[in-house]
Amino acid sequence: MSRFLSWPVRLMPKSLRSARQRRLLKRLIAARKTKGITQTEVADMLGRPQSFVAKYEGGERRLDVIEFLDVTEALDIDPCELLAQMRRSRDL
Repeated sequence: MSRFLSWPVRLMPKSLRSARQRRLLKRLIAARKTKGITQTEVADMLGRPQSFVAKYEGGERRLDVIEFLDVTEALDIDPCELLAQMRRSRDL
C-alpha cells in the first residue's frame, strides 16, 4: 500500500474493454442516435475525423476526460447527469 493512500487499493482491469466502459459507450451512442446525429456530424462538431468517433464508439480507443466533455457538449447532454445515471443504475 502506498504511503499516500489511506485505503486499500485494488487493481482494476484496463477500462478500454471493461463492462463499465461498454455501458458508457452504449449511452453515448444511444444519445447520438436519439438526437438523429451521425458519427460524421459529431466528428465535424469536434473538429475531428469520423474515424475518431467510430473508434471510441467501437471501443478501440478511450476518451480522456476533456474529450468526454467535448463529446457530451456536441451531443447536447449533461456529462454530470450521464455519469449520475450510470451511478444510480450501478453502471459505475
